[in-house]
Order: sequence, then C-alpha cells, then structure tokens
Amino acid sequence: MLVIASPSGAGKSSISRALFGADPNIRLSVSATTRARRTDEVDGKHYHFMDVDKFKRMQADGELLESAEVHGNFYGTPRAHVEEQLAAGNDILFDVDYQGTLQLYRSARKDMVTVFILPPSIKELRARLERRAQDSVGTIETRLRNARVEMDHFEEYDYVIVNQDLENSTQQVRTILASARLQRQRQLNLPSFVRDLQSQIDSI
Repeated sequence: MLVIASPSGAGKSSISRALFGADPNIRLSVSATTRARRTDEVDGKHYHFMDVDKFKRMQADGELLESAEVHGNFYGTPRAHVEEQLAAGNDILFDVDYQGTLQLYRSARKDMVTVFILPPSIKELRARLERRAQDSVGTIETRLRNARVEMDHFEEYDYVIVNQDLENSTQQVRTILASARLQRQRQLNLPSFVRDLQSQIDSI
C-alpha cells in the first residue's frame, strides 16, 4: 500500500499519474463517497457512489480501512478491494490526506509505505496553484493556509521528498517502491525459492 500525500499543488497528483502510467502492477485505490456524482464521473472508476446509510453500514461493519467527513460528505476506502489486489500481488496507490494516512496506519501499518511531498518553497507552491488555473484567489489562499497544517505532519511519513523537479521526484518515489517490494517479508515466494536452492545443493 503506497500512500503519497502532500499539500495541494506540491506535486502528489502528477507523481501518482506518472507511477500509475508506467507500472502495470500498481492499482489505484477507488474511494467510496456519499457526494453526488458529477456528469463526467463513472461509478466504480472515479468513486464508488452510495447513500449515507450504506456508507455508515460499511463503517460499522469494519468494511472501510479509513473514512472521513469532508464538507458534509463522507469518503472512505473499501477494505475488500484493497485486500483482493494485495493478495493478487498488486500494489495499491492511495491519495489520502494525513488523517486518512493515520487511520490506515491503525488498520494496516505493516503493509504500508508512505511518502510526503514538499514544495521547494511557498512562493513556488503559490505559483503552481496559480498555473493550474483551477481555483479562485480565495481558494488558493485557503489551500496555502491548509498547507501549514498538512506540513505539520511530515514526521509521520516514512519518506519525505522535496519536489524541485517532477521527473527526479517521480524517480525517487519509484526507487522507494522498488526498495519496499524487495523487503524480505513482501517477497512471499522467497521461502520456497530458498528451499529449492538448498535442494539443488543436495543433488550435486
């Protein structure tokens, strides 16, 4: 479970898209939400859309790895899909904030690798938000204020990358992912492989 988090505009989404596009063993985590579906969104691809009653039933039954209420709507990560993909040998890429990350720690810490992306400066962060041309001036100011809160939590992540260059930062995340995959406990076929090597010695 690879979690990439950052203040808005620091590069999380761009790095995530680059990873997902280049690695066939990565699957995106699709969140459940109670908010209304937008006209360009597909149920099951962008979100699992559901009513509040169903969402709360999933919460109560432990079917969500993490959940939160944001702007009056509920969001959460369905457990079943994540566990199915992990069992199939795939990695799951999560786009959650620090609150979601802390909840995931409580439910699945041993399966997680977390990365926090920092901007090189607040001046550059503002410039990136302005270049996106997606938000009003007021919204940009809100995102910058929220960045202070989000950056308070950088110590809770396994790795921290200062995103001065998108290509270089993406390669650093790829290196982190490769290292995590090579950890002994994540190489599930390793015991049988070692036993096979040992049996070859006996047959020499």
